[in-house]
Amino acid sequence: MLLRNAWYIAAWADELRGEQPLARRICNEPIVLFRDGGGRVGALADRCCHRAAPLSMGTVVAEGIQCGYHGLIINRSGACVHIPGQRQIPEDARVRSYPVGEKDQLVWIWTGEPAQADPATLVDFPYHNDPKTWPNRHDVYPIKAHYMLMVDNLMDLTHLGYLHARTVGGNPAAHVDAEMKTVRTPTGVKFTRWMRNSLPPPSYVKAAGFTGRVDRCQEFEFVAPSTVLQWTGAIEAGTAFADPERDFRFQFRLFHGLTPETDTSCYYFWSVANGYRQDDPSATEQLYQEIAPTFVEDRVMVEAQQARISELGEAGLVDIASDTARMQMRRIGERLMAKELAVAAK
Repeated sequence: MLLRNAWYIAAWADELRGEQPLARRICNEPIVLFRDGGGRVGALADRCCHRAAPLSMGTVVAEGIQCGYHGLIINRSGACVHIPGQRQIPEDARVRSYPVGEKDQLVWIWTGEPAQADPATLVDFPYHNDPKTWPNRHDVYPIKAHYMLMVDNLMDLTHLGYLHARTVGGNPAAHVDAEMKTVRTPTGVKFTRWMRNSLPPPSYVKAAGFTGRVDRCQEFEFVAPSTVLQWTGAIEAGTAFADPERDFRFQFRLFHGLTPETDTSCYYFWSVANGYRQDDPSATEQLYQEIAPTFVEDRVMVEAQQARISELGEAGLVDIASDTARMQMRRIGERLMAKELAVAAK
């Protein structure tokens, strides 16, 4: 079962352009996304109200989206505004529309009760809008696994030293023995990890030219139900500093957004923002190229997990010490789902 009264990412803003609409399945529902002639985003059920043709096979026009089968035009509110060959438009010639919000280069969608969709609760990530200070690149990966398996992966970094040993991981013991502080936030959970006097992973050496040991810091914030905001930095071991995010000469930010496609598949929207050598475009590209393979490794692993869970279930699985933040995060999700089910049962 999927939580519906929540904002999920539907697309990167730059995915919606031109005459080609974008088809996505979100929370098991076929949806078509587009921009009308005024640049406003529309999200509709991907089914024409005439003969059920997928609207995603149509064309974006000024008024909305034109069905590719018989030419009906549906605007972003879901109303049919044009039928070729007739002036009278039936009142029930409508398509379901979904609340959307656009912020920080992301398009969000709400598949639950429309009245509960509050744009003020959209996640903040202003770094996408500051290419001078935080030059960035973004991507989206389809993953054949439940979206929370990927969120679990992001909120437990002890796997880095094993699954990502050749890239951003480094020594496994440094991750397992990291200084860890976890706190609750109004919207989720946040943890900070320090790996002091550790060997820098290969990607850090390539990016910043470290020649000796470093002090590494990672901050991860889970924003319910499926967003993770990350800051990572490194500095020569033992260097004095007042504020890691200001004084660390090597740092970057990652945005992670997971959107359920079905009960066993999701979309992984991610971006990397470079906080060092910002005037050098090659640094941002190199950082992207170093990080992207780690997320492919994550995808392979969580897809393998999903295959085993689908086959054998979750009975018998145990939690270990490194699952502390993940367990808190899961409990938040369970409470949100219980609240939604309770309201629906009234």
